[in-house]
Amino acid sequence: QVQVVESGGGLVQAGGSLRLSCATSGRTVISYDMGWFRQAPGKEREFVAAIRWSGGKTYYSDSVKGRFTISRDNAKNTVYLQMNSLKPEDTAVYACAAGIGGPSEAPTSYPYWGQGTQVTVSS
Repeated sequence: QVQVVESGGGLVQAGGSLRLSCATSGRTVISYDMGWFRQAPGKEREFVAAIRWSGGKTYYSDSVKGRFTISRDNAKNTVYLQMNSLKPEDTAVYACAAGIGGPSEAPTSYPYWGQGTQVTVSS
């Protein structure tokens, strides 16, 4: 079993930055690939970014590429999502997820999820 807890959300003006953190605990968490997803009101869950368990490969959606950076510190069992140049359309609940079998854009590839953290970007 893997526990996932996100933090770092909040209210920020357009053009600003936030860093989300995702703390994990449980057996062999460092062998899990990690993903960030977001869901805005009335919309489906959307893939944001993912990182391989070793940290060597990262993946991004086109909508955040060049603005967001995913990273991990396996010594701290923590994954980060640095979000720069935020836009009002980035407003959503951001959730972190853990899985195996390779980073994926599909939410169904991740069996372990956190509760999410709200990110609101004002114009």
